Order: sequence, then structure tokens, then C-alpha cells
Amino acid sequence: MAQKIDVVTLLERQHEEIRRLFAKLRTAKGDRRVKAFQDLVKLLSVHETAEEELVHPEVHRRQGGKRVANARIKEEHHAKELLSTLDKIGPDAEGFDTLLRELRDDVLAHAEHEEREEFPLLRKTVDENRLRAMADTVRAAEAIAPTHPHPGVESAAANVILGPPTAVMDRTRDAIRSVLRQQS
Repeated sequence: MAQKIDVVTLLERQHEEIRRLFAKLRTAKGDRRVKAFQDLVKLLSVHETAEEELVHPEVHRRQGGKRVANARIKEEHHAKELLSTLDKIGPDAEGFDTLLRELRDDVLAHAEHEEREEFPLLRKTVDENRLRAMADTVRAAEAIAPTHPHPGVESAAANVILGPPTAVMDRTRDAIRSVLRQQS
């Protein structure tokens, strides 16, 4: 039986997928561009929420981790604002490519900082079983997140169920907290 991966490996794989989606968005046209952007919105929303709920608090509790975690949280704030703006205007809007480049630069710098500072701290200080359990929690959250935004949904309730990055983040956060409660 294959060994289960830990949360660091899972998040590193997500970083690779994020890089691939940004590259795809540079050249994709029409429906393929829209689909690539929807995939990016979902992945970034779930990924960042999982980091906020699991990774950063875990790092924060470690010696020397408070500074590292706080720096990552600060980096994420601007990226989330850009993602929300891009999601509202859509891939065909004037100025989308400029904002997308800014988002890409922010997200890739953030991923590099995590890989260089945060992930090694986790691997050094957190038990392997805990790291694998954290990966299970991230996967559980991914399983319930919407696969793409649904244009034309007008009600607030439907937007919470199906909607934009903030709704995905809220649903992911709830799923993570539910799994954590079950593990305690």
C-alpha cells in the first residue's frame, strides 16, 4: 500500500498546479481561458484557506514560527483582494491581464517563501502523523469545494453554496474546522 503524503507534499504539488495554471492562462483563449481561470480561482481559494486554517496556526506555535506565519498571512491578503477583483471582472475584461500578472507575481513569491521558510519548519518540528492528518483535512476540504463559479446565480444563498472565492474560502474553512473537531 502506498504511503500517504503529508501536508507539505500536498501543498507543494498544489504550488506546481498553480504555476501550471498561470502558464496556461498566458496563452489560452476563449472557453479554455475561462476554464483555466475558474480552475485557478478554485485552487487558490481552497489552498489559501487551508493554509490559513491549518498551516499558519501550526507554524505560529513553533519556536521562530510566529514571524514566518505572520509574514505569509500578510502576503496572502493582497493576493486575495486581487483574486476577488479578477473573479468579478472576468478574463475578457480590460485590465485583466495586468492584474493577473500582479496576482501571479504575488502568488509565486508567496509560494517560494512558504517553500523556503514555512514548509521546512513544519517538517522539522511537526510529527509525521500530524502532517499526514493535516493533508487528509486539506483533501476533505477540497472534496466539497465547488469546481467552478456558476454565472447567473442571483441569490445570496446560491452564491454561498456555489459562488466566488470568498464563498469557496468560507466553505473550505468550515470543512477544515469540522474535520479538526472530529480529530480532537
